[in-house]
Amino acid sequence: MKGWIVRWILNGIALLLTASLISGIELSGFFAALFAAFILGIVNAIIRPVILLLTLPINIITLGVFTIVVNGFMLKITSTVVNGFTVTGFWSATIGALMLSIFSGILNALVKD
Repeated sequence: MKGWIVRWILNGIALLLTASLISGIELSGFFAALFAAFILGIVNAIIRPVILLLTLPINIITLGVFTIVVNGFMLKITSTVVNGFTVTGFWSATIGALMLSIFSGILNALVKD
């Protein structure tokens, strides 16, 4: 349980870092980042597998690169649900999803289970 909470906080920090670097992504504060990280986790657990299955042919053709677009779509969906978190534009969502996965990966690699 403790590891889950630490990773949730680290994903919120990664979201804050992403918002500070990408001009089309805005967060109103740390608590909005935590809530957005929580909702993004739920969206990635429930909606993302369905979308990946539906886009499997194009994902195979692009050798998996289309997954970045799907991740950007998940970020955009999250921004419609969370107050204080906005993502404007396709490129902001796509590049933001790429940056978020890099930051999350680095921060989560620093945490030992």
